[in-house]
Amino acid sequence: MTSSSPLSRRSRTIEDMRPDAIGRVRYERPPALARTEEGVFDALLYPNRSLPPVGFALVMGVVIAVNLTLGIYFTTIGAWPVLGFCGLDVLLVWLAFKISYRQGRLHERVRLKDGALYVSRVLPSGHESRWRMPALWVKVHVDNPNAHHATVRVVCKGRTLILGAFLSPKERDAFANALKTALDNARI
Repeated sequence: MTSSSPLSRRSRTIEDMRPDAIGRVRYERPPALARTEEGVFDALLYPNRSLPPVGFALVMGVVIAVNLTLGIYFTTIGAWPVLGFCGLDVLLVWLAFKISYRQGRLHERVRLKDGALYVSRVLPSGHESRWRMPALWVKVHVDNPNAHHATVRVVCKGRTLILGAFLSPKERDAFANALKTALDNARI
């Protein structure tokens, strides 16, 4: 007998929609959305960065102060090699934050205009992929809607595109509902 509890069933959806265009953009902070005409859906999705630059400076200041104090203490008692490891700790914490902030460059823009859904995804490296789908063929599905690992899938002509994977569960649900409503209004 096999059990099919909701926890044992994971979404195995694979993104298989090929982009219409691929390119490279110079990284800039995603622009604030301009005023849009009535009936146009325009969403800019980006991951949450919970630590602002001031907080980063404070955390790094504390890490440096603690490691410097420990390094000096161990050097005075004759364990001078520990000072190098304290410096390595500071370097690794800084590197972890650098990688995290770089991942924050990822963003997706979803626009519904002129009977088509346009999706643009810019990776942290600056590579951009763009998709264009006719609005009449697009369906929005939410896999595992009440689970933390829910996914928002856009399906067009049998091909799948996953959107907002970096959003929180509440944000994914709100985005999926707003996109469904906009697509329904565009079909009228």
